[in-house]
Amino acid sequence: MQPPPQSHAAGHEGHGRLQGQVALITGGDSGIGRSVAIAFAKEGANVAIVYLDEHEDAKETLHGIEAQGVRALACCGDIGEPTFCAEVVQKVRQEFGRIDVLVNNAGEQHPQEHLRDVSSEQIERTFRTNVFAMINLTREALACMAPGSRVINTASVTAYRGSPHLVDYSATKGAIVSFTRSLALQQAPHGIRVNGVAPGPVWTPLIPSTFSAEQVAHFGENVPMKRPGQPDEISPCYVFLACDESAYMTGQMLHPNGGEIVNA
Repeated sequence: MQPPPQSHAAGHEGHGRLQGQVALITGGDSGIGRSVAIAFAKEGANVAIVYLDEHEDAKETLHGIEAQGVRALACCGDIGEPTFCAEVVQKVRQEFGRIDVLVNNAGEQHPQEHLRDVSSEQIERTFRTNVFAMINLTREALACMAPGSRVINTASVTAYRGSPHLVDYSATKGAIVSFTRSLALQQAPHGIRVNGVAPGPVWTPLIPSTFSAEQVAHFGENVPMKRPGQPDEISPCYVFLACDESAYMTGQMLHPNGGEIVNA
């Protein structure tokens, strides 16, 4: 990508707010996931990332984590498969003993001009990755999360204002908002907080891989700030939700979206 995304948490100064804790992050190989992983590491967390097949990207993220003097683990596979979700949690438990922070960040999108062009196969694939995987992985992870643990889910501004070219994707993000709110109510008595982040347009590898060159050239110009955000401008939201500063928040969404007012 040109210019490369700013996704190494370069401006983040750690203060030990996650010292000795364990974080599991899906989609942690690049973009927002990478920035969150490295920012968490700077705060002292040991970090496990999950990725599909972007091996070189994952190696770069692992290097960024380990450079902070903490431990790193990479799990490669399709989180859309329930058995893999169980395997991931088992690996993290074997390596680190527990999970303190779960970040459900992985997702996919497939733009289409009209709903008639959205196949049943595409709908199923998008929901399997974006929603089913989130629910399955969270279910598995809760078994090794103690009171005080946190779950952070990645939604999208499209859940609130829609997107004509991403109808099925937007529907999954709406489901994630409802899942976040419902799980927060369920887990509050158990001392586990559940929140989310709903980014606007963000400059990540997902953009050139799914949009045309013309769309990429003007990506993000429709928000009040007239530009896409960088992953490093989004990851501080995750750090905040993972730390004690947000101790009185659950069932909430943060909106780093370049100025769009979504009234939610």
